[in-house]
Amino acid sequence: MPAESLHEVRFPSESRPYREARNELLIAERDLRRQIERVAALRRALPPGGEVREDYVFEEVGRLSAAVPSAEPVKFSDLFRGKQALIAYSFMYGPAMEAACPSCTSILDGLDGESQHVNQRASFVVIAKSPPARILDHARARGWTDLRLLSSANNKYNADYYGENAKGEQQPALNVFARHEGKIFHTYCTELMFISGDPGQDPRHVDLIWPLWHLLDLTPEGRGTDWRPMLKY
Repeated sequence: MPAESLHEVRFPSESRPYREARNELLIAERDLRRQIERVAALRRALPPGGEVREDYVFEEVGRLSAAVPSAEPVKFSDLFRGKQALIAYSFMYGPAMEAACPSCTSILDGLDGESQHVNQRASFVVIAKSPPARILDHARARGWTDLRLLSSANNKYNADYYGENAKGEQQPALNVFARHEGKIFHTYCTELMFISGDPGQDPRHVDLIWPLWHLLDLTPEGRGTDWRPMLKY
């Protein structure tokens, strides 16, 4: 691929072999951008899924600044807050777990700051099965301030929407729901977790919302195969 065929930008001391290889990669990146949009269009075009027939009652974790943790009941139907769509992330932090999932925590560390932007267009909530006070303790330790945190300890949401498996083990699922003609429908789940990945790959079903791996994938070493985020370093 000729060096001049795509754009005229050049970096200090870059070689011709580098530019030729970079142009080849640039074409692949352009194709990936197009494919991402094609997949997003297919996702948007999905017909309504199953109707949500139970108005689950959650306990909403109180504000981080509160001296005494509070847990206010809130119905599933009230989570939309005037928006058409509801994005619900199932956070792996069950009552039997000694600590919160480090990977889920890494995801939510990034989304805490983004949630205020997301909530301009869609309602975003984080659901965990631990009691509210336990969730709040973890949120305070992480410094989260903007995430809307809910406890599903007293309802069947996790089991119905695969925030846990048949054994009660917690799973990191992301689900989307939408209002349609006065009813609420399930529209999307990160179902890649139910099919096997390619050799050497994790399911990567929530990578789209996980900044960590996108950054590491830009480095020569990549994300690697044996490193995972931790709660403490």
